[in-house]
Amino acid sequence: MRIPALVLIACAAGSCTTGPQQPVQLTPHEQAELARLTEGKVAGPPTSCLQHYNSNDMITVNESTVAFRQGRGRVWLNNMQGGCPNLRPPYALLTRQYGSAQLCRGDIAQVIDTSRASPLVAACSAISFLTRSRATATDQRLKSASRRSP
Repeated sequence: MRIPALVLIACAAGSCTTGPQQPVQLTPHEQAELARLTEGKVAGPPTSCLQHYNSNDMITVNESTVAFRQGRGRVWLNNMQGGCPNLRPPYALLTRQYGSAQLCRGDIAQVIDTSRASPLVAACSAISFLTRSRATATDQRLKSASRRSP
């Protein structure tokens, strides 16, 4: 009985290790959705956490990519580590904050079925949030100046 328990522990520990994340292949529809969300926005630095009030407007691009919108001017993109199976309607992403009001890198999120008594469908982990913000006039001048410079 001790051997099977050790095998299970070893398998569980092995599943927590991560190698390089493979790029996600997007369908044409997913590419169009991502382009629509980031249109007119410039990339900012990645951030490890997202304030909970910025996570209210979530858009699911696919099972690996979710976007959190703040108005029309800013969007945070998050590629869930290893994907998040069944992250599409009619399921919802449930996150819990412990000790802070943020969704952070490494936090465990659950995919739930809101119509069932036993709602858990899957669990996944968030990675860094990539910020895209509406380009300002200064951003546009810097961009055009950098194109003219040899």
